[in-house]
Amino acid sequence: QGQLVESGGGMVQTGGSLRLSCLASGVHSRRVFRINPMGWYRQAPGMQRQLVALIRSGNSTHYADSVKDRFTISRDNAKNAMYLQMNNLRPEDTAVYYCNTYPGTNTYWGRGTQVTVSS
Repeated sequence: QGQLVESGGGMVQTGGSLRLSCLASGVHSRRVFRINPMGWYRQAPGMQRQLVALIRSGNSTHYADSVKDRFTISRDNAKNAMYLQMNNLRPEDTAVYYCNTYPGTNTYWGRGTQVTVSS
């Protein structure tokens, strides 16, 4: 069935930048990736997972108000990859970031990638 694998997290200071990547592996997951809206989600300790950004097959995008004008979502179907460019990071952006379809599919919740922003 394949999976979605996140990478690119790390620790940065306030105002820093990171670029997250999501790679679809396996025939089925690649097909799902190409035909579905895809999203980046995050979950901070003690909080529910929330949608950060989504991108539809026509490349229209939507962002949570908290990240608008700071984060940019993009996808490269030829590489079965999706990205999240995060600029001007804030301590409140600290969370584990996940990629998945939108809405999320239980099968594709992975381990995520940790983003930590220090003040």
